[in-house]
Amino acid sequence: MKRSVPAHPRGRLPKGRLPSPTARSDAPDQPFARKNGAMSQQPAEVPVQSSTPSSAKTSTKTTAKTPAKSPVKTPAKASGTTPVTAPVTTPDKAAKPETQPSLGSIAAHRPHAVNGAALSDLAPDLDADLDAYEEDGSGGELPQGRFLDRERSWLAFNERVLELAEDPNTPLLERANFLAIFASNLDEFFMVRVAGLKRRIATGVATRSASGLQPREVLDLIWTRSRELMARHAACYQQDVAPALADEGIHLIRWPELTEKEQARLFTLFRQQIFPVLTPLAVDPAHPFPYISGLSLNLAVVVRNPVSGHRHFARVKVPPLLSRFLEASPERYVPLEDVIAAHLEELFPGMEVLAHHMFRVTRNEDLEVEEDDAENLLQALEKELMRRRFGPPVRLEVEESIDPYVLDLLVRELKISDAEVYPLPGPLDLTGLFGIASLDRPELKYPKFVAGTHRDLAEVESASAPDIFAAVRERDVLLHHPYDSFSTSVQAFLEQAAADPDVLAIKQTLYRTSGDSPIVDALIDAAESGKQVLVLVEIKARFDEQANIKWARKLEESGCHVVYGLVGLKTHCKLSLVVRQEGETLRRYSHVGTGNYHPKTARLYEDLGLLTADPQVGADLSDLFNRLSGYSRRETYRRLLTAPKSLRDGLVSRINKEVAHHRAGRPAYVKIKVNSMVDEAVIDACYRASQAGVPVDVWVRGICAVRPGVEGLSENIRVRSILGRFLEHSRVFAFGNGGEPEVWIGSADMMHRNLDRRIEALVRVTDPAHRAALTRLLETGMSDTTSSWHLGPDGNWTRHATDPEGQPLRHVQEMLIDARRRRRAQP
Repeated sequence: MKRSVPAHPRGRLPKGRLPSPTARSDAPDQPFARKNGAMSQQPAEVPVQSSTPSSAKTSTKTTAKTPAKSPVKTPAKASGTTPVTAPVTTPDKAAKPETQPSLGSIAAHRPHAVNGAALSDLAPDLDADLDAYEEDGSGGELPQGRFLDRERSWLAFNERVLELAEDPNTPLLERANFLAIFASNLDEFFMVRVAGLKRRIATGVATRSASGLQPREVLDLIWTRSRELMARHAACYQQDVAPALADEGIHLIRWPELTEKEQARLFTLFRQQIFPVLTPLAVDPAHPFPYISGLSLNLAVVVRNPVSGHRHFARVKVPPLLSRFLEASPERYVPLEDVIAAHLEELFPGMEVLAHHMFRVTRNEDLEVEEDDAENLLQALEKELMRRRFGPPVRLEVEESIDPYVLDLLVRELKISDAEVYPLPGPLDLTGLFGIASLDRPELKYPKFVAGTHRDLAEVESASAPDIFAAVRERDVLLHHPYDSFSTSVQAFLEQAAADPDVLAIKQTLYRTSGDSPIVDALIDAAESGKQVLVLVEIKARFDEQANIKWARKLEESGCHVVYGLVGLKTHCKLSLVVRQEGETLRRYSHVGTGNYHPKTARLYEDLGLLTADPQVGADLSDLFNRLSGYSRRETYRRLLTAPKSLRDGLVSRINKEVAHHRAGRPAYVKIKVNSMVDEAVIDACYRASQAGVPVDVWVRGICAVRPGVEGLSENIRVRSILGRFLEHSRVFAFGNGGEPEVWIGSADMMHRNLDRRIEALVRVTDPAHRAALTRLLETGMSDTTSSWHLGPDGNWTRHATDPEGQPLRHVQEMLIDARRRRRAQP
């Protein structure tokens, strides 16, 4: 019998219950505001209103033909009417079309044997009655204004990165690194998010955001807030980090500060290695204004003809392949553009150089490929990559001392608005600090940490590689990178598979990988030795498109079967499947992870992975790979939840199930760790769980649209964020499940693109010890005694890095490093 969730008495909330940004200023007008992550003044978000009548409700359930989407608004008509916010509901079970199998169904599975097991032994261990707990719409309407703006939230995330650079307790070269990360993050934000928003506004397809802001309001918010953050970023470098580096003997100086001997040395370097690659471009009736490539650093030069007295404008591009900071003498570095500027007479002989100013342009570099119309996706993408270089500008950074005449010329020729001009103190483009942060000064960095082999793969460290297959046959292995070595686990798994004569086939997804990838080398070796190798290469992985095209061609040439996934969907899941002949049976070994198969970033990104020989997971991965490479319509699995079909509904069903457990007096909770949390259907499910009294914890690295701590809506929701030496990248979903905890890990963030436009996969963790370890990890990250940022109902993040006595709180990453060191020190 279906058990409906009764309406909560506080389902309909009074107006004004959510905090209105107009009621208080977000501006950091006090000294402590910046340290606590306060946001500056923002355009007012919509106040709380009662939702529209139930007739306006939308559904989160999917049909057999349409991928799941969960809009919470009815798009505005062309006439400009305001979109209607509607609560997210789930239709009654009886209303489901017959062509849509229930969540746990395996009716469509063909009979087959794996490891000698019959199909009945592989029955799905997902709960068959999850639909009984789905919300039937009687839980009351949720208020408008319940979602924070995602662009503002992203800027708040980058502000947290900046706070790590501003923190004097962060090691000095790590502070320089965080300054570079902030600049790189903001570049990508403008290239993708701002560019996309401008394009939608220009084409008339932009609609009011889930937060209630109009597109133009969001754009104004971005311009205002990013200007403030960029000014803080420049000030942090100029007034804090650069002087502190000088105190440690690392001098980042400008040309006038060099000694004559240093200037002479750099002049020789200029003539020999820099001058030959420079190309000055004049602007006059015979020479049109040159194309300025995105993210390039440029000198705007004003010269005068001494004979005619006429002034001319020229542009000199700073070569991107040369070191940004040149060493004038030991530990004294000067920007490359300063060296070029000091020798402009060499580029314009016979002319008078009157002035020079640095500038930098950011362009729209997002890709649009119409896959349905492309006969060959690879060729279409290569053409689009060429067009991306000529995207329209979205930001102009200039030195604050720039001549108004030169600035007017740049604005006019680039066709950019005044709001998109960012005057800053030099030097521009502090992504160059990545080179400074890599200097060999270990005392100015985080203490060195070298990951060891996971104890389940090798009880004793030795020079010989562990036998991955033997270890995984004995038990599932839960990996936690970078604390567990990637090279001696996942990489070794694929390398052993490639070399093992008993391995018949390898199936692999590749979203991002390194330039000299041992993963790709192993797959090539396997194919060349006669093994069946299938590789799903996602050539649309943003900003890695060119590298992935290269790898795709190399894999094809070696004999691998290379496919590019499903039309209209990115393949983002992290999966590896090895089929091995063992006696009379075939055994399948699987790896399901949260991070890319990228050996270099595996040392910097925090990720989880499950190595298992479980027949259910192996059968699931076989079915999923068949779907990706063939024409399978498989949508339900045994131990997997996949997007775009079952993942959102599966998570929402489990959140709703916690409500029923709580009302029955059984243990209930929801714990989520993701990079981004913006999907309205999932958030609304968390709101309803909170209203029912279920504690909901959200650990998010970046964007979060949840308003925690709102009376009558989200008193039982806590949101934390952790940033540090490793990039928190894993995705974990844990549920109390009435005292039998259920935990999932996988590739999906709670975003529309992940749940609707990507192939994603979560795997259920079944080992009780693994479930307990993941639950402890989530509890540690959410603890008030762990250093983190706390999100308030107004959208502001407050940093909690010290206890009431002023002592530093411990960082979860430090705790995990210490735990690994203690474990390895034990006999």
